[in-house]
Amino acid sequence: MKDNFDRKIYTFRLLLSDLAFLFRNTVNIFAAMRNKKLGKVFMEKVMTVVTAVNGCTYCTWFHAKQAVSSGISEAEVKNMLNLQFAADASDFEVVALLYAQHYAETNRNPDKEMTKKLFDFYGEKTAKHIVLMIRMIFFGNLSGNTFDAFLSRLKGKKAKDSNVVFETLFFIINAPVMLPLIPAVKKYRK
Repeated sequence: MKDNFDRKIYTFRLLLSDLAFLFRNTVNIFAAMRNKKLGKVFMEKVMTVVTAVNGCTYCTWFHAKQAVSSGISEAEVKNMLNLQFAADASDFEVVALLYAQHYAETNRNPDKEMTKKLFDFYGEKTAKHIVLMIRMIFFGNLSGNTFDAFLSRLKGKKAKDSNVVFETLFFIINAPVMLPLIPAVKKYRK
């Protein structure tokens, strides 16, 4: 059994940085959502892959539901959550899905070669939109994980480099939204 909570979480500084980034890019977020090259199914696949790496149970539950409602089969969703997406992805999607996985696995520090490949394949505008969608789901993943880190702390398993004051405040602020979700996401908890 694990001694510590081992998922990526927010620090106060990183949360402020991400909130500022998302606020500055609000217009671009809406543009990305309207990018016809991406579409809802493609973006759900990207978000599901990032979530699979980061292990956020709330995002897993939500995006699994969204993916199925957008037309992705349950088997495909399970494959993406197990990072076995190559057989279910089109040639157009594979580059972005591999990049999304790499981005999450490197904790937001992708290799320059991988980033160049993404931009060469999709072009500047669409590649930026893909990265923006990855950053958005990363925000959701770390938010859910930070909420869970507090719950884990109550069970004696604290997150590495965590701060009890920050986790407590984060929990209190997010509890009205997150606590009601716990029964629904129970089967996704690891």
